[in-house]
Amino acid sequence: MGLVVLMGAFAAALLLGVPVAFAMGIAAALTFWFEGLPLLMTFQRTISGISAFSLLAIPFFIFAGELMLHGGIARKLVNFAGTLVGHIRGGLGSVNILSSMLFGGISGSAIADISALGSLLVPTMKERGYRADYAVNVTVTSSIAGIVIPPSHNMIIFAIAAGGGVSISKLFLAGVVPGMLMCLCLAIAAYILAIRHNYPAETFPGWRAVLLSAAESIPGLVTAIIIIGGVLSGVFTVTESGAFGALYALALTAIVYRSLSWEDFRTAIVNSVRTTAMVMILIGFAASFAYLLALYQVPARLSDALLALTENKILILLMINLMLLVLGMIMDMAALILICTPIFLPIARSLGMEPEQFGIMLLVNLGLGLCTPPVGTCLFVGCVVGRIRIEEAVRGIWPFYVAIAGALLLVTYVPAVSLGLPRLLGL
Repeated sequence: MGLVVLMGAFAAALLLGVPVAFAMGIAAALTFWFEGLPLLMTFQRTISGISAFSLLAIPFFIFAGELMLHGGIARKLVNFAGTLVGHIRGGLGSVNILSSMLFGGISGSAIADISALGSLLVPTMKERGYRADYAVNVTVTSSIAGIVIPPSHNMIIFAIAAGGGVSISKLFLAGVVPGMLMCLCLAIAAYILAIRHNYPAETFPGWRAVLLSAAESIPGLVTAIIIIGGVLSGVFTVTESGAFGALYALALTAIVYRSLSWEDFRTAIVNSVRTTAMVMILIGFAASFAYLLALYQVPARLSDALLALTENKILILLMINLMLLVLGMIMDMAALILICTPIFLPIARSLGMEPEQFGIMLLVNLGLGLCTPPVGTCLFVGCVVGRIRIEEAVRGIWPFYVAIAGALLLVTYVPAVSLGLPRLLGL
């Protein structure tokens, strides 16, 4: 009965339009009260959920991404991508995807990717004869590369939700190849559509222009190298590498490039504080919610239910992916990471899947949910940037869904895709 109260209160709060974080907190408080436990336990569990030292890395990652977003780094990365792949048929689509891969690895944020790159590339693509829905769909679907390619604060959230036993270094490396693979699949889909619609190709500017644009973009790319390299080498903890990366991003945009104004700096701080507050509130209330899920043995019961249906590993992982896809269409990504990880990770481990592989599978899956209606945040932002209706965008987005789904299946069923690089480096 307590589980019914927990899930019923949570569902009712969501239907009333209560934000996910507060819906979890309300549901947890009502369940503690129903069980005759002191309401103080809700706050104790909430505070303990955000007391982990490694969570300090999240505001630093977010701040570094905001500085890169408002400091003009995106334009230099777009120029580099344009000189490198712009000469391919429908080249601006490939430029968009490559720029997302590069910028996403720095900002770690899909929304920042759309805001920065979409405002630059979508109007340009429309001027060059590309359909508006194509320009928006390429931008929206490629933006989730920032979730998978490190450094990503969503990886930190997953590591916390997993309750220990997850190596941040290994998780960072595990996201590199899947992120690049996903972008490659999207580029293939974009190229096929470009041929179908007879989109133009840009003139190749020559290798000298490629090298010059690469030299301009390298300092920005070094931000990700500092964060990842510091963690892998053991020089920094995850939190320290995030702090150093934020300082480097500040020095780069304010002193080296001189592209960060005082107003941009103020905006970056405000946005970072707002985003960090939202994430921390979500993590705190999710800790109370997850405690009750564990108390009612939801992970074990769900595992038994799935195994009762079939013992086939392929089918069980397929069912987990389908459940995650459905949930990703209607709920926020960070909330789902916190809720679903304690439930599905034990099942995946019982099937022999390493937690880092499951983490990347989860991120790719939920990233796809950000691009799907009815609650696709990335899709909404992309449509606002591209000034088109959601219905218009959705009609032509299915080839990109297929591309991401193909990458998701490879991550799910081929462990080497995510674990090959960490194993190669001895992690």
